Amino acid sequence: MLAVNYTNLRDNMKMYMDKVTDDYETMIVTRKDNKNVVMISEESYNNLMENIYVMGNKENYDWLMKGKAQLESGQCAVHELFEVVDDE
Repeated sequence: MLAVNYTNLRDNMKMYMDKVTDDYETMIVTRKDNKNVVMISEESYNNLMENIYVMGNKENYDWLMKGKAQLESGQCAVHELFEVVDDE
């Protein structure tokens, strides 16, 4: 996680935005009176919102945790995939 003050961010905006998007960094922009702001990439934001949605549904969360437990205990199978060709 990076921390940068507002003036430094303003003077180096492109560099810091590239770090956030290209290196998946989370950045805290420090401001007066502790009115700080967190900057993340749109991709990270979308991922966070999706996780909140998925984990917010108890039935879905329980189903995911059951699948995770099955995978960790070896209760899974590997299948070979094959491509179906349409004869049109």
